[in-house]
Amino acid sequence: MADNSGQMAEQSKNSQSGEATERVPAAEPDKVGFFWGTGRRKRAIARVRVRPGSGTYVINGREIDGYFTELRDQQDVVAPLKATGTVGNLDVLVNVKGGGFTGQAGAVVLGLSRALKRYDTSLEPALRKYGMLTRDPRQVERKKYGQPGARRRFQFSKR
Repeated sequence: MADNSGQMAEQSKNSQSGEATERVPAAEPDKVGFFWGTGRRKRAIARVRVRPGSGTYVINGREIDGYFTELRDQQDVVAPLKATGTVGNLDVLVNVKGGGFTGQAGAVVLGLSRALKRYDTSLEPALRKYGMLTRDPRQVERKKYGQPGARRRFQFSKR
């Protein structure tokens, strides 16, 4: 523990003095130079690839505003990059399937956050601060027999 806190203090001294801190990758990139991250939310699954580049962001072959029509979803998808300050520095390619738009946006956020963490471990505290590395475990509750829905009951008739 003492070793780790000493490193943290050293890193904070470097960042305060204005020196550029070195990028510390958690894993090696694949053959093409991408760092991968997988995100899931509800029924949606997102496979996210990140690499240094010009800042392009492509989801299923389309731009962000061409894929997500809701402003909320567009902002959510870019939030991990804004939180870490890497908005124009990385190319992001996303394949997402299943679920609805909100679930897909949540899956992309988790996948992108995991990919950023693999790209540079020093970005993890910023991502954790906003809860972007935490999987949302909520799922749709199953329908029960003898009822029209998961919790809804048929109207009760006393007689």
